[in-house]
Amino acid sequence: MPKMYVIGNWKMHGSKITNCRLIEGILSKLPILTKVDVAICPPFPYLQQTSDKLFRRPILLGAQDLSCAKEGAYTGEVSGDMLRDLKTRFVLVGHSERRAMHNESDQVVANKFAAALEADLIPVLCVGETLEQREAGHAEQVIAEQVSAVINAVGVEALSKGIIAYEPVWAIGSGKTATPLQAQHIHAFIRGLVREHNEAIGSDLSILYGGSVNVDNAATLFGQPDINGGLIGGASLKADSFVSICLAANM
Repeated sequence: MPKMYVIGNWKMHGSKITNCRLIEGILSKLPILTKVDVAICPPFPYLQQTSDKLFRRPILLGAQDLSCAKEGAYTGEVSGDMLRDLKTRFVLVGHSERRAMHNESDQVVANKFAAALEADLIPVLCVGETLEQREAGHAEQVIAEQVSAVINAVGVEALSKGIIAYEPVWAIGSGKTATPLQAQHIHAFIRGLVREHNEAIGSDLSILYGGSVNVDNAATLFGQPDINGGLIGGASLKADSFVSICLAANM
């Protein structure tokens, strides 16, 4: 059975003071969870602070991106080994904002997925379509190309060591969300695509939903058969809402 995850993506938010308050607030309210793993992805400057605060606590550390390269003259980049050195466990690859704002191609994302695995990190492969692509009827084609790029680069077996997060681009930060049935349809499509390559890996693959998950819709979304938790943006910046979403995933 796929494992449940709730991963908070803080994006470019936070400060040493507000991070401390948020982490302490989450930890004070979060009970022991038996069915879901929880992680937080802070901005790079706060990885050490967050790592220290989460040491021996029931929340894991994630990063928002990594370099394809292992080391070298790559100013401004951060390698997988550096992330691992800070006790990072997860790393996002191919988030829609990276694809759009930094022109990351499917091949670049696949290379980052491979770099994460080489550093013994769990890559969270973000896939999803824009509103224009959905309205043109190309959502499945776009997502198939994004997933297939990784399979072609590192083999379907590599997906057994990673996670996929479906994030409809049109729902991120817009307050909109796919209906549970719309999200389930795409999640089932992704699972079926992987199953075509390997039945067991497709069946066990954790596929998270990442489109404006909030306290009101989390339980319904997580109740869908092929949705195995969430990649949480804005709601992860408030302790009460993030804990409530974690509890919904643990039901």
